Amino acid sequence: MSEKRDYYDVLGVSREADAAELKKAYRKLAVELHPDRNPGNPEAEAKFKEASEAYQVLSEPDKRGLYDRFGHDGPRGAGFQGGFSNVGDIFSAFGDIFGDMFGGGRGEARGSDLETQVEITLDEAARGLTKEVKVRRHVACHECQGSGAAPGSQPQRCPQCRGRGQVVHSQGFLMISTTCPQCRGQGQVVSSPCPACRGASVELVEDKLQVQIPPGVEDGSTLRLSGRGEAASRGGRAGNLYVVLRVAEDARFERDGADLHTVVTVTFPQAALGATLPVPTLDGDHDITIAAGAQPGETVVLRGRGMPRLQGRGAGDLIAHVKLVVPTSLTSDQEQHLRAYAAASGDKAPPAERGGFFKRKKKN
Repeated sequence: MSEKRDYYDVLGVSREADAAELKKAYRKLAVELHPDRNPGNPEAEAKFKEASEAYQVLSEPDKRGLYDRFGHDGPRGAGFQGGFSNVGDIFSAFGDIFGDMFGGGRGEARGSDLETQVEITLDEAARGLTKEVKVRRHVACHECQGSGAAPGSQPQRCPQCRGRGQVVHSQGFLMISTTCPQCRGQGQVVSSPCPACRGASVELVEDKLQVQIPPGVEDGSTLRLSGRGEAASRGGRAGNLYVVLRVAEDARFERDGADLHTVVTVTFPQAALGATLPVPTLDGDHDITIAAGAQPGETVVLRGRGMPRLQGRGAGDLIAHVKLVVPTSLTSDQEQHLRAYAAASGDKAPPAERGGFFKRKKKN
């Protein structure tokens, strides 16, 4: 397909469809287009991937919001590449849906999901980066390629359940289906176990994965790596790896979504007369103008100098809060001038003690 169709048209739903309607529409299409029901049909496979991509975007509120506002460019601009390279990736991404639809028989088993955490700085969160993640997980055994059988042999169909993975028992007028005790639901038995994995079909390794972190992520954001979790036993679908991002606190800023807050300290003369002072930004210090007569708590806003937005284009603002600093010590000359200012303003000040400001501080 040279041009992507509208995701809502692909699923056959309105733009007001809720999560339940989206899932119902996707399940219906998945049943019709599933490769098992359309063997050797490349057109059905292409439509299956198209429907899966549409559901992947519209089923996640953040991606759906970007798509509604900016079309296909919206999710792509936030780091979502879109699409599935093969049908196995679709099964990994939506294992819960396909498990419900097709019963999770032999070959439909799914490995466990894994979760890990990655800590990044605020500067890294602002610009985005590729981060290496180390994770210990089970993968298909290198010796038997995940079959569990010794080289030169193959798993055989379970004679008790005949490959179904389930056995049916009669209790009165009820028919109850349970997991086959001989193959433990695999549908296969191994008579000659692989010596490397002892028939388990998986081995534990330490994987190094490259994780693409888009600009603007917040603390607690989670990235999903489909198929990078635990491998399933004997050729099933691997689980997913969830990478939880921890954005370290930054002494320069306090973050509020895409906006950054910082403090600029001013002296009384600077507040009264005005001044040009530097404040930190993500791109280094930037001069701001403090207007004459500025009051404590007033703010100076630098538009677009905050964090990039995941939910749209552009960036937040940097808000500098004015903080008045009162000196804790004065020289004799400073004290003299300050008393002169107080007198000129009509302010009453206590008489100067012998020894001046420093002597009083020493007594305290």
